[in-house]
Amino acid sequence: MTTPMARARTPSRRWGRSAAAVLLGFVTVVVLSLGTDQPLHVLKVYPPWGEPMHDPGLNLLALAYRCVYGVVGSYIMARLAPHSPMGHVWVGAAIGFILSLAGAVATIPLNLGPAWYPIALAVSALPTAWIGRTLYLRRQAAG
Repeated sequence: MTTPMARARTPSRRWGRSAAAVLLGFVTVVVLSLGTDQPLHVLKVYPPWGEPMHDPGLNLLALAYRCVYGVVGSYIMARLAPHSPMGHVWVGAAIGFILSLAGAVATIPLNLGPAWYPIALAVSALPTAWIGRTLYLRRQAAG
């Protein structure tokens, strides 16, 4: 009699763990990104919060570390996934792409910086996920 109850709870538990894996990957990216942005604003490398940042070099710097953090977030999604880690990474990449694309559509008209920056963030969602996935697979194979 306990077997049907265990079976009934397993899918919801797995769904919760799956959602947590994807969420923790996203939270990692956001925390690392904002945790890097803040000192750069305080040190006046970046303009104050809320002001446009038109310098292509500064936008390239932000894109570079956000891509690295995207790889880290995707690795975390794969690592914490209760099953099919690659599926979790691709779901996370799709969500990241959609959110970044929405951000690009919303911010480009505001002229907060070069239009290529939010577009590049959206385009980078899939490649960074692929790299995070590849690093996870290599680590799994090695050990």
